[in-house]
Amino acid sequence: MRTASIARKTHETDIAVEVNLDGTGTYQVSTGIGFLDHMIEQFSRHSLIDVTCRIVGDLHVDQHHTVEDSAIALGQCIAQALGDKAGIGRYGEAHSAMDEALARVVLDISGRPWLVWNVRFTQERLGEMDTELFEHWFQSMAQAAGITLHIEQLYGSNNHHIIEGVYKGFARAMRQAVERDPRKGGAVPSTKGILGAGSIGPESGD
Repeated sequence: MRTASIARKTHETDIAVEVNLDGTGTYQVSTGIGFLDHMIEQFSRHSLIDVTCRIVGDLHVDQHHTVEDSAIALGQCIAQALGDKAGIGRYGEAHSAMDEALARVVLDISGRPWLVWNVRFTQERLGEMDTELFEHWFQSMAQAAGITLHIEQLYGSNNHHIIEGVYKGFARAMRQAVERDPRKGGAVPSTKGILGAGSIGPESGD
């Protein structure tokens, strides 16, 4: 089983995260931000990655540190659990519909962190969560997990539907990308023979 865990305590957050890439989509999530809990739970359920995420953050200041650290720790756990990435699909893509909203998520576990974000909100908060922090969550996730991540809202008017479609699309794309392909025979999915750290040049991980 490809698993990893991280525990870290700073002046801003006390966090413990565990993942199992070969799970069934079970989760235990408590960040102190109800809407963020809901989104991470959606990610776990639809990616089939088991997630435990417990955070006590400085919410008396604002939500930034808690949101950021949840993504960093989860991304780092995913990267650790992937190891040398031998045999994985590497690429994933999904269109995710939720009522009137449609999102498209495309990703590459390339070792080259990048986020393209084309999502628009018409309200400042969903529940108690600041909507501007969703982009930062995915930016932190891309950096920590080492993935190239393109997220686009094709259309939609309900802010809840838009972001939930994004998280579900991200989950389904990650499920494709992390799953092992038996036809690859355990080979790293790159002509370089390596993905991520140790690659050289801007095109590393091709």
